[in-house]
Amino acid sequence: MGFSRLDAYLRGLVEEGLLPGFVALVAREGEVAYLGVGGYLDPGQGTPMREDALFRIYSMTKPWVSALALTFVEEGTLSLQDPVEKYLPQFARLQVGREVGEEVVLEPLRAPLTVYELLRHTAGFTYGVFFRSPVKRLYLEAGVDRFDLSREAFLERLAVLPLRFQPGEAFEYGLATDVLGHLLEALAGKSLEALLRERVFAPLGLQDSGFSANDPSRLAQPFPRDKETGRSLRLIPVEAEPPRYAGGLGGVSTAGDYLRFLEALRTGRGLLHPRLARLMTQDHLGPLYLEAPRRGPEYLPGPGYGFGLGVAVRLGEAGLAPGSPGDWYWWGFGGTFFFVDPALGLSALLLTQAPNLLSVLEPEKALHSRLGQRLHLVFRTLVYGAL
Repeated sequence: MGFSRLDAYLRGLVEEGLLPGFVALVAREGEVAYLGVGGYLDPGQGTPMREDALFRIYSMTKPWVSALALTFVEEGTLSLQDPVEKYLPQFARLQVGREVGEEVVLEPLRAPLTVYELLRHTAGFTYGVFFRSPVKRLYLEAGVDRFDLSREAFLERLAVLPLRFQPGEAFEYGLATDVLGHLLEALAGKSLEALLRERVFAPLGLQDSGFSANDPSRLAQPFPRDKETGRSLRLIPVEAEPPRYAGGLGGVSTAGDYLRFLEALRTGRGLLHPRLARLMTQDHLGPLYLEAPRRGPEYLPGPGYGFGLGVAVRLGEAGLAPGSPGDWYWWGFGGTFFFVDPALGLSALLLTQAPNLLSVLEPEKALHSRLGQRLHLVFRTLVYGAL
């Protein structure tokens, strides 16, 4: 049967009008076992999808920036224990906002915020646009989730907002990778895009990855409205250089480029020393995981998964879809997903645009797309079924 069931499922979603188009790629030990290309690059124009389509990968930018940070660690110019304020002094006066009912009670940090906490998303930074809480409301009011802020404005606004937790206290998915990217800019005196090109993209031969589409005619487009919910879809603009290089959401890539990046981490060749690549892709939450799933959907790695230095890591056999202990994954808000199973030499990517991106103006509904929530689980299940 091979990958016929997976291929039929994805093409069925296109025929039902639930996906505009897709590129799916599965590799075993670096060899492509399945490449699926279907639907439309631009559904409004009827342009067919193409293998080298460019996709806005949103949070799949985070593993790039995490790996970039570890290249500095590998050469000894950055330590995981370095305080963030060493490079970004505006964060020297951070406070924590304890949520008491609808109130925010400020308290001082018990320990300095470090690079390590940024990488494993235990820094206490949050997102205002996912779910609701008193601290998240402050983030929304300050507009720090917006894509159109300059680097200076973003850092200035974020530095005066409270953390939602003490550093190291809890996994809290948020703007930590954006801060990490700007920290690396301060460390190296270069833009985040220049650093990624120099240290990640060029060594791996990634020709189509960056923060803007090098060929807008290859840029995948969504439906004007989400077919499941009827809500308008608006994607981040990537046709020109952004006002700041947002390390948490600003990337553009192709399936071929991103697979080469995943393979470099899986094999420990071409980017990081094998032991450092392993450090990135193993769990770093430890006992923090025991409380994390009780937060329900707000714990985005999901049941059975801890978190490493930029990716979610499977802790055992349990989970919502098949996998192996130690497999790792992440996803992007615009409909992109990957997972890597080192035990099987497996890397898999699904790029679409964009079944799970809804209006961020309605935070309580931001993850309301049932298709967007389940698509990566079905994809994973069908990939394993094909092996």
